[in-house]
Amino acid sequence: MKTQYYTATSIDGYLADDDNSLDWLFQFGELEEIEGVNDEYPQFIDQVGAAAMGSTTYEWLLEHENLLEHPEKWPYEIPTWVFSTRELPAVEDSDVRFVQGAVAPVHADMVEAADGKNVWLVGGGDLVGQFHDHGLLDELILSVAPVTLASGAPLLPRRITTPPLKLTNVAKHGEVFVALTYEVQRFGEE
Repeated sequence: MKTQYYTATSIDGYLADDDNSLDWLFQFGELEEIEGVNDEYPQFIDQVGAAAMGSTTYEWLLEHENLLEHPEKWPYEIPTWVFSTRELPAVEDSDVRFVQGAVAPVHADMVEAADGKNVWLVGGGDLVGQFHDHGLLDELILSVAPVTLASGAPLLPRRITTPPLKLTNVAKHGEVFVALTYEVQRFGEE
């Protein structure tokens, strides 16, 4: 079982632009249709038993997919925790669990619900950073798009230098993306 951060990012490390838009990413079409991603994503999601996201990511999904009017478009068949200090609307017939506070006790619930499968940290970067701060992040899987945004929502607003992340895989996806997989190392690991 791993806790994984699987996301797309710009070369300069942003998830979304200053307007919280992903237009820079969608100019390439649907990610699942890009050569390489269309094989990788289904394999990844088959190994996921629970997911977590921040409120901004959840609100983006609500709006982008018009989920309150079309709850059948909810993309996950797994329990999904949404970290928020605000009250947000639930998507009908989805297993969305709203939580706030420390990530460690929620992570324990997520691991139990995942039942031996992986936990996916969908985003955003600060939430993922909180999991890292508590030693609960195992792997980063980054699809890097050939754009720079200069500012916006950062990929992972944390300083991670010692020990550094360990590169475990590099894959080219079509003529556009490169996928980088990093293992989060902890002191005493090699």
